[in-house]
Amino acid sequence: MAELKGINLAMQTPFDDMGAVDYGRWEELIDIYIDAGVHGLVLGAGTGQHPYLTEDECNKLYETGIRRIDGRCNSICQTSALNVNEVIRRSKHSEGAGADALMILPPYLEGPADDEGLFRFYADIDSEISIDIVGYNIPQTTGLSVSVPLYKRLNTLEHFNYIKDSAGDLSVHQAFLQTGGQVLNGCDTTTVFALMAGAVGAIWGGANYMPREAVRLYEFVAAGDYTAALELWVRMIPSLLFIWHGDYNPAVKSACRIRGFDGGGVRRPLRPLSAEAEKELKASLAFLDS
Repeated sequence: MAELKGINLAMQTPFDDMGAVDYGRWEELIDIYIDAGVHGLVLGAGTGQHPYLTEDECNKLYETGIRRIDGRCNSICQTSALNVNEVIRRSKHSEGAGADALMILPPYLEGPADDEGLFRFYADIDSEISIDIVGYNIPQTTGLSVSVPLYKRLNTLEHFNYIKDSAGDLSVHQAFLQTGGQVLNGCDTTTVFALMAGAVGAIWGGANYMPREAVRLYEFVAAGDYTAALELWVRMIPSLLFIWHGDYNPAVKSACRIRGFDGGGVRRPLRPLSAEAEKELKASLAFLDS
């Protein structure tokens, strides 16, 4: 089983002025984030606009990214798709490229919504690959919740060894932890509390614009220095609340540009932040430098 503890940065995908993937900047950002101390990079994350990337683009991003990472941190590839055969094809390609783990959403559009259907979806994938699966609980986006009983059952699969929980419900998060499974927090605004509760780490989109702070937060909690962790959290939470309750990807991209981690704009159909929203974002980011 891959060791995915720590800060797994859900990496932005850089685009040029024409909206094409900027693979050169992709490699530069990988070096920047690894130098900042992150423990893993999630390639093709939701923060990287996975739904708006083609399969060929994902394959090239993953091949290029894994080669650039070169074992310096974990590489997790999102291979989500609605068609299970496509998920398996994408997953096998990522595994062949050297990925340490795969992050896979449940079939979120008019697919099976019951526990048995969701279990069969992951079981079919599990039987075709030989690296870790990170399941993904984000009901506010998919309309599907991974129940605690389903999570217990999924943990019996050979490769389903982690879940990313982005729901933001700490009671459910703690129930996942009580099963003994490996839980990764995915809700930006609950990170410090999830880590204190026992999450092994985070898959974190907001870390794109504050990677060093994210790593420090994890280190403080891991060392049991909760006072230092909460003092840092007070500076982090204003911008995290802004991105979580607003236009998430455009806000993260703007924050990255403001803080020196520029990855260009967002790909259509997403739109950049308005001037007024960006002004509010800058005000919330100022706490990080206070």
